[in-house]
Amino acid sequence: MIDELLTLAADAVAQARKLGADAADALAIDRHGTDIELREGQIEKLEQAEARELGLRVFAGQSSAMIAGSVLTHEAIARLAETAVAMARLAPPDPYSGLAEAKLLAREFADLDLVSASLPDAGQLKQMALAAEAAALGVRGVAKSGGASASAADRAMALATSNGFASGYRRTGVSVSVSAIAGEGTAMERDYDYSSTVHFADLKSPEEVGASAGRRAARRIAPRKVKSQSVPVLFENRIAGSLLGHLASAINGAAIARGTSFLKERMGQKIFASGIVVSDDPLRRRGLGSRPFDGEGLAVQARNLVDDGMLTGWLLDLHSARQLQLAPQGNGARGLSSPPSPSSSNLYLRPGTETPETLLRRMGRGLLVTEMIGINLNAVTGDYSRGASGFWVEDGELAFPVSEITIAGNLKDMFLNLTPADDLEFRGAVNAPSCLVEGLTIAGI
Repeated sequence: MIDELLTLAADAVAQARKLGADAADALAIDRHGTDIELREGQIEKLEQAEARELGLRVFAGQSSAMIAGSVLTHEAIARLAETAVAMARLAPPDPYSGLAEAKLLAREFADLDLVSASLPDAGQLKQMALAAEAAALGVRGVAKSGGASASAADRAMALATSNGFASGYRRTGVSVSVSAIAGEGTAMERDYDYSSTVHFADLKSPEEVGASAGRRAARRIAPRKVKSQSVPVLFENRIAGSLLGHLASAINGAAIARGTSFLKERMGQKIFASGIVVSDDPLRRRGLGSRPFDGEGLAVQARNLVDDGMLTGWLLDLHSARQLQLAPQGNGARGLSSPPSPSSSNLYLRPGTETPETLLRRMGRGLLVTEMIGINLNAVTGDYSRGASGFWVEDGELAFPVSEITIAGNLKDMFLNLTPADDLEFRGAVNAPSCLVEGLTIAGI
């Protein structure tokens, strides 16, 4: 399959060059997958999709244009190339555009084990969703299902460029999730759980996912409100990754080049406490964000973006690196019809040495956040607020569920006052252990 995609991509590049493009690259993708959603045992959605598509980017001097298509005969690709070249000649010049220097291109590719030995078919996916829903409904206190789903996908991609790069890879993915509703009438509460992996064999069982969702929903029955105050907050590990997502946005090279990040002047400075390490590892085996090369064909490597609390690097693609007069870091990600942009791969906060229970005892009185809703974030100043729910903590123990509150602070202060627990779990492409943050403001009653 990869060879077929490389042939398509190379044909597109050759056609663009024949028509006068100064440079070109093409991304060919073949994907198919199945997605099932059900509620109360009845299927609400059954979708099977297959697609083979190609995205072509061409350069005319410093101007460029992108176009995508799904009809991939030689003649259709020639028409795509002709249109793209004509568009590029009309586009405004960009002094930072262009393909990579040949010395930056990836030449060696790690085996990242991104293809599952098997994937579930539609019948198996239905049974997985049913099993997850049944397990959730079997938990005492759960009144009804909020829905369950299961999916499987297989995706192959190939990138060819006019400066000598040609390679591709394949990845699979499988997931199961369920939402449970506990309580009665207007006092109903909802929670969920999920599992998502590259390999089917690594997926949590549907029964485990469903039972967890049910327990999480049941323990939220009869929430209370709390008074507005300033307290320490412990972010549960499965949502603490959102804090890293805000960090990734703040150190994105495009934001730095635009001057729209609250961390734009902080390179080489402490932004976390000593000992904190934030890593980005595109070469993690079976990682949900792993890749053997980036979207521009550049070599990739694991690196620490924060080391001992100090900010050490930006997320850079070619364009932002040129704007900032820095070396690119292989962080380019691209779509079929959109140009490359900086992106993390497997971004994670390395765990600390204390358990979440120890951090709860340390906080004494405060809030454990288990779910967040919406967001109000000023990317320039770092001012942050989100709707939240979770559990009030008294004397280091969970006292009662709380809801309809808002937590607020400034990310610069939050990062500096953050303590990670030891419960890091890789559930997605951005992961963190539970994190205790001192001095946040709660807006309640």
